[in-house]
Amino acid sequence: MQPGSGDQRKPIDFAQLAMRIKAWGEEVGFDRLGIAGVELQKDEAHLLNWLHTGRHGAMDYMQRHGLRRARPQQLRPGTVRVISARMNYFPQVARDPWEVLHDAERGYVARYALGRDYHKLMRMRLQKLANRIEDEIGPFGYRAFADSAPVLEKALARDAGLGWIGKHTLLLDRDVGSWFFLGELYTDLPLPMDAPSSEHCGTCSRCIDVCPTGAITGPKQLDARRCIAYLTIELKDAIPAELRPLIGNRVFGCDDCQLVCPWNKFAQPTNEEDFAPRHGLDGAKLVELFAWSEEEFLARTEGMAVRRAGYEGWLRNVAVALGNAPHSDEATAALRARADHPSALVRDHVAWALERQAAKTA
Repeated sequence: MQPGSGDQRKPIDFAQLAMRIKAWGEEVGFDRLGIAGVELQKDEAHLLNWLHTGRHGAMDYMQRHGLRRARPQQLRPGTVRVISARMNYFPQVARDPWEVLHDAERGYVARYALGRDYHKLMRMRLQKLANRIEDEIGPFGYRAFADSAPVLEKALARDAGLGWIGKHTLLLDRDVGSWFFLGELYTDLPLPMDAPSSEHCGTCSRCIDVCPTGAITGPKQLDARRCIAYLTIELKDAIPAELRPLIGNRVFGCDDCQLVCPWNKFAQPTNEEDFAPRHGLDGAKLVELFAWSEEEFLARTEGMAVRRAGYEGWLRNVAVALGNAPHSDEATAALRARADHPSALVRDHVAWALERQAAKTA
């Protein structure tokens, strides 16, 4: 972040600069950019209600950050505009998602997490964009974010014209669907703002209907406490027993609401090689994943978002999937091998999975 230059900044044609910024954004590797203001009162009210009703679950940081998430000026003083950037991530070459979900002996990993962790890549490109702007106009005030701070990124992207917030609470665009990452450059440059996107979900409710755990309780209403992405990634404690059977073979995240969305028929696969699947995680056998030692887990998830689950969380998740899998001697043997694991969290889920496996033979 560079200090703002105040009145010393040379005269700038901000309309022309905005057009150049969008072109430079594509040059550094983003698929599209837009510019938003910083007024998010309605979104702030929605956020506060969501927190008040406890739908954030154990994500205490959501509560701690308070209103900074909805007030960019508090997060980065002097901010008057937000440059919102989008980058597609759906892999060009990967096992078909539905094929994996319908094969209960394989583990499903959310498509965004199959390759390199996007955070560093997004921040690096945002920094390149900031450097390019600075080369053009001199020092200016900015700060780059890529899901790395309390930012209402979907609301800002909507206001920047990059899409609308769908009934599943994800950002949607008619031309590319929803398989993309978002990043932001908070700035003190008074750039002209883009028009917010209009909504095009209509009467469709496929995302609500398909959610395995009923986490989408209504249009734009998500109860994180039931969301499989939350349960397998954010939650560090035991997964509620009543939700375990509903998770199926999803071991890291969930894509069901995106997979059924009609707009994703227009999705544009990424050309980014870093987002290609690594270590066969687009459809590996559960017993193979469960056999990973902690050293193997750390080695195979280096530089990947999957590591966020942690090794114990990974074993917890895979144990649940094995409990949901059809009975097999192989699955039972794999679970028994972890029955005395040092972690009480792992032992609890292994015991549950063994009971499930045994019940299928009765």
